[in-house]
Amino acid sequence: MKLEADNETLAENKVLILYLLSVVDKPITNDDLYRLVLSVQDINYFYFQQFLVDLENSNYIIKYTKENNILYELTENGKNTLELTLDMLPGIIKLKVDTNIKGELKEIKDESAIKAEFIPISEKEFIVKCKILENNITTFEIQTLVSSREQATNIVKNWNENAGDIYLNVTKMLNEKSEEGE
Repeated sequence: MKLEADNETLAENKVLILYLLSVVDKPITNDDLYRLVLSVQDINYFYFQQFLVDLENSNYIIKYTKENNILYELTENGKNTLELTLDMLPGIIKLKVDTNIKGELKEIKDESAIKAEFIPISEKEFIVKCKILENNITTFEIQTLVSSREQATNIVKNWNENAGDIYLNVTKMLNEKSEEGE
């Protein structure tokens, strides 16, 4: 697909993005939105980014940062435009969106609910950050400094596999300590 060549395809892809944002009906990250688009139609990443810029410049979508995440959301203008242009989207694409989106959203939500990363400070110091997110809001976060890449990797792996249990144990321990002090 050439970006400047097929105006109908360009418009169709922009309508697809608007339609996905309306179906999701909440702020979504760039990566998650691209993943949803790819579950329905093959779009080059760079074209996708240009579509987002065009939609944002036309005030059909809004981009903002929340807790270090860049999020996209449909504006009222975007909703009105979608209403007028939805028939440009082929029925098969709408069907794919409607049938695939629930599974994709659940997978995205599961993946984005638990995050862990480590940041090297020096050759022998790493900061490990582990968090739990709900609706793009951090509900639990813990950070520690470790002395090796191996420790950092193990903590990240353990968090990704056991975040729920770790969270429950930490909050239980915090509550027990505060109850002992009373």
